[in-house]
Amino acid sequence: MGIASMVIGIVSAILGFIPMCGWFATLPAVVGLILGIVDVVQKNKNQQPGKGIGIAGIILNSIAIILILIWTFVIVAASATAEFD
Repeated sequence: MGIASMVIGIVSAILGFIPMCGWFATLPAVVGLILGIVDVVQKNKNQQPGKGIGIAGIILNSIAIILILIWTFVIVAASATAEFD
């Protein structure tokens, strides 16, 4: 699950940089965030090593969600100030 979370985080972060494509990456980013959290919790509970990939997935998916929100606010602000003649 940690590897899946990390891969989804990478793809979502890349899609998050594309202005109008970011909303399509929101759902996978949330799913990847949940997978990363579940992976870390399971490895803590079972005392297994290798939590780093799950933590990386959590961080990447969080960054992707933040990027999507920032781009959304930038686009909304730009369209609100644009003058259409």
